[in-house]
Amino acid sequence: MTPTLDDRITGSLIGAAVGDALGGPVEGYTPAQILERHGGRVTGIVGPWNGGAWRTARPIAPYHKGDGHVTDDTLMTHALIRVYEEVRDHLDAYAVAEHLVPELMGRPVWIPELEAEALPLQRVFLAEKWIVARLHYGHADPREAGTGNIVNCGAAMYMAPVGLVNAANPAGAYAEALDLAGAHQSSYGREAAGVFAAAVAAACVPGATPRSVVDTALALAKDGTRAAIRAVTEVAASHRDFESALDPLRRAVAPYDSVGPDYRAPSLDARRPSRVHAIEELPIALGMLLVGAGDYRRTVLGAVNYGRDCDSIATMAGAIAGALGGESVIPAEWAKRVAEASRLDLHAPATALAAVAREVHARDTARRRAHESAYAALTGTAR
Repeated sequence: MTPTLDDRITGSLIGAAVGDALGGPVEGYTPAQILERHGGRVTGIVGPWNGGAWRTARPIAPYHKGDGHVTDDTLMTHALIRVYEEVRDHLDAYAVAEHLVPELMGRPVWIPELEAEALPLQRVFLAEKWIVARLHYGHADPREAGTGNIVNCGAAMYMAPVGLVNAANPAGAYAEALDLAGAHQSSYGREAAGVFAAAVAAACVPGATPRSVVDTALALAKDGTRAAIRAVTEVAASHRDFESALDPLRRAVAPYDSVGPDYRAPSLDARRPSRVHAIEELPIALGMLLVGAGDYRRTVLGAVNYGRDCDSIATMAGAIAGALGGESVIPAEWAKRVAEASRLDLHAPATALAAVAREVHARDTARRRAHESAYAALTGTAR
């Protein structure tokens, strides 16, 4: 049966959170290191890389990554959903200044990796702290505030809600995410936010397939982002298991990825604006979607075992695969354990966003009909 809008929204958001939690404990490592550390590939929820020494072991300390804990990807996604709940319409860069910034610096939430209630601002990476610094303290124009920030996947990682509010309208999702992400990122980081939102929206189209999602992404993407997606997905099309795809996909994206071979020691050219580079995470997520043929488990485990920034890769891959198939495609035991370990109600944000999506669609319909009526009057075609 074709999943309903509500089911796709639930599948996408839970799928993203579960992917995030699975990828967190192996973030930053290579496939070979993951294989050695775990005595095989990761096939489900695992504990911290350094076991009980996670509190002090570098470079992860003091974060408890693993055991089903979500990371900042999910924290930011849920914060954006709360902004949608307040605005109840499409968002733009000003919504970041007026609503997301207060969320980050004024609303305590449970931070699973810190095992404490704290402000999201106390957990997010420096690239996300930039939003507060530029908009709250620097009073920058929200539409330009992302300029000067490092270019990474920070804006893209939490754009699934934009795709879901614009379900089955990829072009609308792309445009909205680009506007919204202007307050956070520039260059190919901002572009990836738009393309990821579009991919999620495309996954909601009835009858959508992994191939149709990738084709939509390619149709909208620009510059290095488009080139990287094309290169990775062309290679992915010849693989049906992630083990054989790990090295080929990395080789395919390497010419576009500015971080370089050593994830923890980026090259001098890393994270700077460019028209030829792309973030690594989105092309690999789309590649794993093809390798896994859209199957949630295969897609997300491929993303997790890829290593490097695999929590964000698995977040994106999980959001798209979950939107394609709905909640039932996500292993129930994974979702249950992540919800319990992270102390999150994974269904509540989905329920809230589904209500907003319906309201926004009703507003869009009324606005479109008003335009049609006005245009008919202008052209003398009114009946």
